[in-house]
Amino acid sequence: MSESRFALFGAGFWAGYQLAGWGEVAGARCVAVCDPDRAKTEALAKRFGVPGVYTDPAEVYRREKLDFVDIVTPPDTHGAMVRLAAANKTPAICQKPLCPTLGEARAVAAECAAAGIPLLVHENWRWQEPLRELKRVLDSGVIGPIFRGRVTYLNSFPVFDNQPTMKEFTRFILADIGVHTLDVVRWLFGECESLYAVTRQVNPSIKGEDVATVLLKTSSGAGITCEMSYASRVEHDRFPETYVLAEGERGTAELGPDYWVRVTTADGTHARRCPPPRYAWADPRYDLAHASVVPCHRNLLAGLRGEGAAETTAADNLKTLELVFGAYESAEAGRAVRPGDVR
Repeated sequence: MSESRFALFGAGFWAGYQLAGWGEVAGARCVAVCDPDRAKTEALAKRFGVPGVYTDPAEVYRREKLDFVDIVTPPDTHGAMVRLAAANKTPAICQKPLCPTLGEARAVAAECAAAGIPLLVHENWRWQEPLRELKRVLDSGVIGPIFRGRVTYLNSFPVFDNQPTMKEFTRFILADIGVHTLDVVRWLFGECESLYAVTRQVNPSIKGEDVATVLLKTSSGAGITCEMSYASRVEHDRFPETYVLAEGERGTAELGPDYWVRVTTADGTHARRCPPPRYAWADPRYDLAHASVVPCHRNLLAGLRGEGAAETTAADNLKTLELVFGAYESAEAGRAVRPGDVR
């Protein structure tokens, strides 16, 4: 099969890492970059040898022959960008969050489905190597049925230094890292039937919440706690690592600091370190997250080319967004909610 031609929309902080990740994947070639800031667009295109430079998204579709588009624009533009792709009958990959509201996310997913256009979400967090190893352990059944779990993302990383616009978000950590961590909850422990959330703003210089705690009950009856914070000074402050503890009827499985996966049963504890691969283009501070872009790309491309099943379709991601927006509803109302009832 020939290479799949795609256009990248967006030339911001993540766009360069997105293109670098595509450079590690056989079967795809970027033919155009588009962003309203022409200087940024030209610099990004020159850096990666991309021939097409645009500031008008509609012009990209008029002039380029595309197999798919990769949308890496600000979240409040995602809905319009996805609709434009659907109008041009072009499959789309969209960065998280799919849309700023659950209603709009459901609407654009439905429009793409009605048009017969694949819509995938670039949800790379679950593709981190230590999390993939933990998933393999849980799926093996070695610790038995899970009755309790915890997903923890706590650090004091100065995330606003590289992405200062996040200071203006009135909804922050749940809409940002919560999309990742709550997706991990679903992926590791199964679908959730109810949740209760508490949020707090600790950093006085931002507008949204930077701390959130969500207690979820899965359909199997397990209790899962999901903790996230950019305001925590902790001993193992290792951005952007996510720690996980799964308690099963025959043992526990834990992903801890420095990529160590430990499994404890009646036979004792067995430990294995599962570091991510290293790429020269990755920012060492974001190494774990940047490395996960590559297998995520491979999976999504395989789905678009009919060579495998994409894990993070729009339909799958909507279930994660129900948890995210359900957490906001719960925190604001001070009560538990059912994700399927969130509007």
